[in-house]
Amino acid sequence: MKYLNQHLQSAINIIQAYDGLVPMAVYLKNHFSSNKKFGSKDRRNITQFCYAYYRLGFAGKDLLPEQKIRIALFLLNNSSEGWQLLFEHSWLEVWHKSIAEKISFVEKEFPSFNIQDLFPWKTLLGKGLDQELFSHSFLIQPDLFLRLRPGKEKQTIQKLADQQILFKQISSSCLALPNASKLESVLELDTEVIVQDASSQKIAELLKLVKWDVPKHIHFWDCCAASGGKTILAKDIIGEMDITVSDIRHSILHNLSHRFQRAGIHNYHPIVTDLSSDKPGLPPKKYQLIFCDVPCTGSGTWCRTPEQLSFFKESTLKDFVHLQQKILHNTISLLANEGYFLFSTCSVFAQENEANTAFILAENDQLEIVSEIYLKGYEQKADTMYAVLFRKK
Repeated sequence: MKYLNQHLQSAINIIQAYDGLVPMAVYLKNHFSSNKKFGSKDRRNITQFCYAYYRLGFAGKDLLPEQKIRIALFLLNNSSEGWQLLFEHSWLEVWHKSIAEKISFVEKEFPSFNIQDLFPWKTLLGKGLDQELFSHSFLIQPDLFLRLRPGKEKQTIQKLADQQILFKQISSSCLALPNASKLESVLELDTEVIVQDASSQKIAELLKLVKWDVPKHIHFWDCCAASGGKTILAKDIIGEMDITVSDIRHSILHNLSHRFQRAGIHNYHPIVTDLSSDKPGLPPKKYQLIFCDVPCTGSGTWCRTPEQLSFFKESTLKDFVHLQQKILHNTISLLANEGYFLFSTCSVFAQENEANTAFILAENDQLEIVSEIYLKGYEQKADTMYAVLFRKK
């Protein structure tokens, strides 16, 4: 009991000091590096307490941090094993019940607690998203997803089986594993498998709609390349292409180069540019396929980084939309006739999604929608994304 209470107090101290300027994972890593007294079990419990607190978002905002952490542990875990000493017998008696019954129990214990307050921006959600299911998804730890690269499917599954690593096969190329799975010593990352969320993998369904008479002559541009995962996905689906990748920082493209080498992509054109500037300095070239995965609030991924929910300010949404529309304006102009423009976000907000689709159509009246989808990750412990494939007439 003593060590659990010590861990609880350590977590409360961290929560009270944390300002959201860096991801919680980074903050905790730095905190533990500066405090060597914490062993592995200490770090595990403190980390779990911190994330449990933020998973409740704005629900119970008037409660003490200790109370919110206990409520979250109660709602998040199917078993009370390891936590019994933190709870009164009345809580342990109903621990095994359904999530709805447990929520009802908490709301009776704490009349100011309302689970509906967890995500307060429900009216801003995109069309077709289930408000309740999305809010409740914060009470579930998302899975780790792997995309099996073409030709590597059998050997990868065999390696996991040999090491008795638990996984669930979602599709012929997608596996779901517990979030804490350690894979570095078992699989060749980026060569055999790509660590990629299930919703990101489903972008493949839009890429399969890209039809070009001579695929290897497709000039492909991943204009917000980041770590390059979507470029690798496009190559695995479409095949050989003339690849251009761009991002705002040289360091991003430097890290991407190592990943591309492991993935077998050796010939490509890197460009460091700020696509939100008035003159981004791009080459006078047209592309048959442009993948524009714009910077966004990342609200569809907050189940993985729940601290961002607590520090989000609605005023920043307008800033993101302004940035996105500058990038969209500058990239659409480089789309070739009969080319495809793939726009995506990992956001759940309509202003970043449907409103930007309307903006794209207004920017270029030659564009038509081929397919528009919400990838509802809350249905399978994954991220939620939005994607639209346009074609230039």
